[in-house]
Amino acid sequence: MLDESRYFHGEEFVKMILDEMARLKMNVFHWHLTDDAGWRIEIKKYPKLTEIGSKRKDTEIGSWGSNKTSGESHSGFYTQEQIKNIVSFATERHITIVPEFEMPGHSSAAIAAYTWLGTAGKAIEVPVKFGRHFDNYDVTKPKVVQFIKDVLSEMFALFPSDVIHIGGDEVGYKVWEESPHVQKYMKKNGLKTPADLQISFTNDISKFIKQKGKRMMGWNEIMGANIHKGFEEKQNDKDAETELAKNVIVHFWKGDIDLATKAAEKGYGIVNSLHSNTYLDYSYKSINLEKAYNFNPIPKGLNIKYHENVYGLGCQMWSEWTPKNSDVEYQTFPRIAAYAEVGWTNLENKNFTDFKQRLKKIKQYWDEKNINYAKDID
Repeated sequence: MLDESRYFHGEEFVKMILDEMARLKMNVFHWHLTDDAGWRIEIKKYPKLTEIGSKRKDTEIGSWGSNKTSGESHSGFYTQEQIKNIVSFATERHITIVPEFEMPGHSSAAIAAYTWLGTAGKAIEVPVKFGRHFDNYDVTKPKVVQFIKDVLSEMFALFPSDVIHIGGDEVGYKVWEESPHVQKYMKKNGLKTPADLQISFTNDISKFIKQKGKRMMGWNEIMGANIHKGFEEKQNDKDAETELAKNVIVHFWKGDIDLATKAAEKGYGIVNSLHSNTYLDYSYKSINLEKAYNFNPIPKGLNIKYHENVYGLGCQMWSEWTPKNSDVEYQTFPRIAAYAEVGWTNLENKNFTDFKQRLKKIKQYWDEKNINYAKDID
């Protein structure tokens, strides 16, 4: 997964990543195109998404809470023609691109473009600071839901993938709790918690996606279990009672691994991207090459009859602190090769010592291509 909301990386860089994925026989490119920090895909019906939402005045740098900024604006987006070109490039390399359109949270860039999309009704700018922001799409308004379906419709035409990722993570419920019209809507529809409202909305979008012959995927918060208890924002932290539609793929990233196990047992498709083992933005001290190589996406103790529900794993390159493409390369390579082998190799055939020997040859190729892989790690 490449995050392009925090930093726009550009067509040439994406094609380089796709080439290296093909070399490693990786077959799914998860493209994170919308978030708080920037909207990166042209949508013809809503031009302000890129006219306003693709630009921010400044950027937080260094690390979380650094209170330092670059002092420079940042912008960029892909035209629909560029998207088609990149999709074609990927298809030639047997890679499916799964696009991600974040909803109902992580939506600040869109709300900056169209204030009426938000719940708070306040005009905002594309945030300079990274992290969790607390206005959401107002999913109680038909006009907002129609906007989401309109954007999805344009994405369907661009991406032949059977799967569309809707994010769904880290939704701050406070704005919904404090909104009289949202509370009235919830009461009218028998929704006890904001988590139930999110799942009700998610199920509606899942139905729409299914009607178009595709399947919805989202981060594991869409199941309704609160994995952020104790977060500094005071909000309703009860788990949802509403059940997530069964045709959805759950992208597990955080929380007790039992959540992934239970999802697989209930028949949901699972992609296991446990952050402590697969996040490429994490330091090599946190996830060294051996830890990456030894990751097993099948949850320990999962009955073998449910193994088929675990479709694989992801490795995620979140780009808050990697402003340059060379920074992304450093975080990604060589760990990407380890994750490729995790995905394709039977456990009994895995051997880290042997992998390191074979990696030497790949590194020689990366040297020739001037890819800034991490040379200072084992």
